Amino acid sequence: MAKQGRQGEGGGRPTVTFSESDVVMIEKLSSVLTKKQLAEYYCISETTFREIEKRQPEVSDAYKKGKSKAIASVAGNLVNQAQNGNTAAAIFYLKTQAGWTEKIQVDAEVTGDVVLNLGGKQLNPDELGW
Repeated sequence: MAKQGRQGEGGGRPTVTFSESDVVMIEKLSSVLTKKQLAEYYCISETTFREIEKRQPEVSDAYKKGKSKAIASVAGNLVNQAQNGNTAAAIFYLKTQAGWTEKIQVDAEVTGDVVLNLGGKQLNPDELGW
């Protein structure tokens, strides 16, 4: 079937618009789905979903709000676990939020002979060309 009319005069796919109930559902689903997954849920491409966000700011706001609520809930649970003695939760929290690290800096001066044990084989620096 040949295209009728000139470019810009109709044709093409109809514009997708989300209803108020869709926006409410997007807020709920955004706690567990990425934008790509939400697009798949609504049978559209991720590009189309992002274009809808531009046309309908309430869609973008709902996505951000739902995602933020989920993060706040999980983070609150993590903090509670850390405060209640869960060492793994405390370490994870401190590493991600307080910049803690397990890197150890050792300042040492070596005098005398050095022997390296690599997988049960002992090497001295002369064998390595040091």
